Amino acid sequence: MDTRTAHALIRFGLGRKGTEAPPSDMQAWLAAQLNAPDPVLSQPGATTLEGMLALQEQRNNKELRGEASPVRKIFRQEQVRYIDNLLTTDAPFRERLVAFWANHFTVSLKRGEVAAIVYPYIREAIRPHVTSRFVDMLQAVMRHPAMLLYLDNAQSFGPDSAVGKRQKKGLNENLARECLELHTVTPSSGYTQADVTAFANVLTGWSIELKMHPPGFVYRPFVHEPGTQIVMGQNFGEGQEAGIAALNWLGQHPSTYRNIATKLVRHFVADTPPPASVARVEAVLRETHGDLKAASLELTRLPDAWHPLTKLRGPVDYAVAVLRATGIQVDREKTTIPAQLAGLGQPLQTAPLPNGWPDTAADWAGSEAILRRIDWVYGLTARTQTMDPMEVATASLGPLLSPTTAEQIRLAGSRRDAMTLLLASPEFLRR
Repeated sequence: MDTRTAHALIRFGLGRKGTEAPPSDMQAWLAAQLNAPDPVLSQPGATTLEGMLALQEQRNNKELRGEASPVRKIFRQEQVRYIDNLLTTDAPFRERLVAFWANHFTVSLKRGEVAAIVYPYIREAIRPHVTSRFVDMLQAVMRHPAMLLYLDNAQSFGPDSAVGKRQKKGLNENLARECLELHTVTPSSGYTQADVTAFANVLTGWSIELKMHPPGFVYRPFVHEPGTQIVMGQNFGEGQEAGIAALNWLGQHPSTYRNIATKLVRHFVADTPPPASVARVEAVLRETHGDLKAASLELTRLPDAWHPLTKLRGPVDYAVAVLRATGIQVDREKTTIPAQLAGLGQPLQTAPLPNGWPDTAADWAGSEAILRRIDWVYGLTARTQTMDPMEVATASLGPLLSPTTAEQIRLAGSRRDAMTLLLASPEFLRR
């Protein structure tokens, strides 16, 4: 395995699976993953409708709690599927992109009601659009019940709407604010609080209904704020169509392309995104009207993407890389991995805030966080006593294995100690 191959398996993937044959043409391997259909979409999986029906059933029957909870049943089932796919996928670049966009458009279990639909949200609003236009993903995300629940748009009422005036209810600006601040143009575009309020007015009426059959997204004209709204100098009329038009405009704004280009380069290349690399990805987005497949492939062509690995794997990336490298069989059915990831500081789908999990080494490199990884790996390596640490090192890191780490492995007092040294080494921690 040459250096370029080793880099690609880590920088753009989830780490090599055991001793699987590495691709002979890295560029073709990466492109093929995005040109082929997402394999997960052809596999079984719960739908948003099933999740909403479970939430509806649980709301209607207060006794359905704990192990009897239909929401918990769907959540656990989908979490197992999600983890299993991370550990076994043959399309790791695509999975990295799915995770990136799910984090960009965070829906968190901090709002417990989304539990039954958080994985269907990723499946239906994120996955189908990873290789399509950004604006298509934006539209799907903003209409999905998980996002509408998480950011409270179902509780947003136009002050001058029929319901707003009768019940004295007003705006909830959460969805509009996060869409502007995080998902699209960012504050660098110069939007004001008046723009946030106007955009929140545009989005009034975008809601969910749990009492109807089937439950799901609904547009409520009687809570929509009447009149034309001005968002960043653009006029948007009334009705659901105004929200669609506003998202189309925001999703193709130059500041949006700069934002997502910067985040993509930060995630895949360096904590401090090289300006030239950002400019190249931004140019592709602009020229292709937001084609995410084209932008993702441009990432793999950046000269900076083939420099030495300097980023730090987050807890989920790290744990997945360890399990793929060692091939340790884990008890996924009892959700042991989610509990372990929580112990490492990154519980699945539970980002603390709408801006998602951080993406720089400084956020994950604290001494306590690193010690947690070492403790976790040491407990895990009790199950690797029959493995040759140097064989695992060669398979997982190849030429990226440093002479210092190789020497430490050879001098270790036991196979378990040697494996721990490998999996906690600086080069294994990086991506």
